[in-house]
Amino acid sequence: MPRRSALEAAGTRDAIIRRAADIGSVEGLEGITIGRLAADLEMSKAGVIGHFGTKEELQLSTLAFAADLFREQVWDPSEDLRPGLERLLAICASWTRCAAEPFLSGGCFIAATTFEFDEREGRVHDELERVVGRWRKTLVREITQAIADGDLPAGLDPEQAAFSLEALAAGMNPARRLYGDSAAPDWSLTAMHAVLGVSRPS
Repeated sequence: MPRRSALEAAGTRDAIIRRAADIGSVEGLEGITIGRLAADLEMSKAGVIGHFGTKEELQLSTLAFAADLFREQVWDPSEDLRPGLERLLAICASWTRCAAEPFLSGGCFIAATTFEFDEREGRVHDELERVVGRWRKTLVREITQAIADGDLPAGLDPEQAAFSLEALAAGMNPARRLYGDSAAPDWSLTAMHAVLGVSRPS
């Protein structure tokens, strides 16, 4: 019975985090309240907060879930491909596909949270900086490898290119939700290829 209780608790915690991520993708981390989660999941407020202790821990757990989700959707499909251009183009395809077919109601949680916490201080900001910084380094590494292989122009600046790819990705969700540009993910993928100096297959 104790083992079953532990499993049930883990399942409840996962359900809370998933709902929190969905809310956060639309309303930001500050939009995630204990009362809202309790009402949505038909739980008591004490039952919700009891899994995390504090709202900040809930926010950090939600961010960790979103980072794992991003990795599964964007990195994992390309992980076994050849490092460099092949993997990089697969990353761009997966990245834009996530905007076209978002797992969360508001689209990319990481992008939304970055806009919300970029100038704040605290553990959430620091963890977000670590997550986003790690992704930037991944992009720079793949771009650098593609240049070394002769698959990208020798004069391409890896840091500049990685920044441009991130900027294009960050713009997809506002374009889709604010302006109704359903073609934004496709436009972004074309622009990503242009940044890298390679033609996009028709």
